[in-house]
Amino acid sequence: MPPNYNPAKNDAIELLTPGDHHLELGGGAGGSTGTGQQKRLGRHTRSASSSSFIHYKAPQKKEEVIPSGNKLASQALPSLLICVVGLIIAGWMMDIYQHWKVFTQVSELFILVPVLLNLKGNLEMNLAARFSTSANMGDLDHPETRNALVWGNLSLIQVQALISGSIAGLFSVFLGALLHPEDSVTISESVLVIASSMVSASVSSFVLGLFMCILIIISRMLKIDPDNIACPMASSLGDVVTLGILAGCANLLLVNMETNLSTFLLLIMFISIPFFGLSVWRNPHVRDLLFSGWTPIIIAMLISSGAGLVLERYVEKFKGLAMITPILCGLAGNLGSIYASRISTCLHRGVQEQFKTVESTLLLMNIPVQILFLLIAWILDIGHLDFTFAFALTYFIVSMICTFTALKMGKSMTLGFWKYKYDPDNYVLPYLTAIIDVICTSLLVISFSWLSTNGFASLEEEDHIK
Repeated sequence: MPPNYNPAKNDAIELLTPGDHHLELGGGAGGSTGTGQQKRLGRHTRSASSSSFIHYKAPQKKEEVIPSGNKLASQALPSLLICVVGLIIAGWMMDIYQHWKVFTQVSELFILVPVLLNLKGNLEMNLAARFSTSANMGDLDHPETRNALVWGNLSLIQVQALISGSIAGLFSVFLGALLHPEDSVTISESVLVIASSMVSASVSSFVLGLFMCILIIISRMLKIDPDNIACPMASSLGDVVTLGILAGCANLLLVNMETNLSTFLLLIMFISIPFFGLSVWRNPHVRDLLFSGWTPIIIAMLISSGAGLVLERYVEKFKGLAMITPILCGLAGNLGSIYASRISTCLHRGVQEQFKTVESTLLLMNIPVQILFLLIAWILDIGHLDFTFAFALTYFIVSMICTFTALKMGKSMTLGFWKYKYDPDNYVLPYLTAIIDVICTSLLVISFSWLSTNGFASLEEEDHIK
């Protein structure tokens, strides 16, 4: 049983919140009054979205969750297949963009891409997790609450995207100067990188945020659990949309380098932050999130940069590594995020998640998805890999290890954050995806090296073969 659920007598339930406040909800004689509930909820402050989840309703009977492995698979598998296609398209787009003049002239954009995609992915997956919980709590069933949550979350993600975009741009410029001190970056190029990062983060956040809200509302209407589909869709579509906007914006600013367009856009982006911040502050459903949840996003960026450094060191040594890495990291992270999002919803609702059933279902779902990717990689010759049986088997084993690790981490981190008074919807996914990125990248490099050293597959570039 989750730590916040204990059945009480007279068909009532007792919720134990992370703040150690007992909320007795139900129709029993010993139940608390509505006023008492509101007072206790008012005293309890979580550095999360607690204000969006105060509509606790006591079931008339003990609520149980029936194992639904088939339902989970039928809902989540299509979104994971779309995720594979999205990740492949993102890799294909990057393979094209890397030859554009703006990327060859401003090398800091190569550093910006993984940092920005990780930051944006965390923001959108957090939004998907929060909104999915709101849907399952019934908050979206009431038009007034639904509208407030939609506009509040869209304003919130704009604030987060603009600030995160500026941090990602500054971090890329700083890391580029640190790694390549001989290549001095000009002020105009630095402004171009930061402006492109903020514009792409803001525009893609609005497009994807609105899409995710509509998707989750429609899922609720069709009685589909959004926890099973929202996070993978946010992750896969986020990479494609953000990468496309970033490349287009950077190329436009390079063409107009002689003008003040980059500076103008940069000022507009910074001026808009207080506007969206005020909108969030006036919305009681998301006000608490304006100042909370930044720590995991920033720390996750630093963790992911470790994976980026590993990839940068070996990407020119091994063929296809740049193409396969986001696929492996994305799928493992998405399966873990589905599990974490489901557990978080159960904790908010005070119901029981069927851990073994869900874990085994998600782990088994990785098999057809990875097989599909291997078939596509073989047929389309993605990355020009030496596609031997040993390579396919090794990659498949690595993918299963990464997925198993992501599921176990998703479960333990979600329960752990809830226990220590933090809303998992805002804290788990950034840490989870960042750590999984490091694990997947490291295991993939080790497996490529092992296959090449032992002659099971020719994966080294010709320039690196001694």
